[in-house]
Amino acid sequence: MMVDALRRCLLRDLDSLADEIAAYPDDATVWALPAGAPNSGGTLALHLVGNLRHFVGAILGKCGYQRQREVEFSTRDLPRAELLALIATARSEVADTLATLDPAALDADYPLRLPFSAPEDGHIVPTGRFLVHLASHLAYHLGQVDYHRRLVTGDVKGVGAIGLTALY
Repeated sequence: MMVDALRRCLLRDLDSLADEIAAYPDDATVWALPAGAPNSGGTLALHLVGNLRHFVGAILGKCGYQRQREVEFSTRDLPRAELLALIATARSEVADTLATLDPAALDADYPLRLPFSAPEDGHIVPTGRFLVHLASHLAYHLGQVDYHRRLVTGDVKGVGAIGLTALY
């Protein structure tokens, strides 16, 4: 049951991320950086895609993705179509991984130690706990993308993110 709940939340929020990126009126506004904003919507999208493709797709699903975290934060000016394709790839890898994840794996140790910057000094956490963290991380940055889009476009309308219907 918990794997299904995590799968539903992660996929719902990746769909919402795609809706947010599609709601920008053009490619340039995705990359706009208003005063005080450390990241654009495009940067946040690349970060979320890289994060989930690595920690879910590659580590748990063995999809072969090789993360380049610094590139997530240095890449600029990709067209929205390319961002949407990357989100779709991440969605597919998350869906495939969680569709086959044995529920017993949630109580097993996540294969990497936390924090990742000093793995020799890191801590072991259960896979389920780390997946909850990843879902929270996605939702946190999804809210930032929503706020960024509203700021740079002046559009106060939401895209219907984080809807409850995905849970039933």
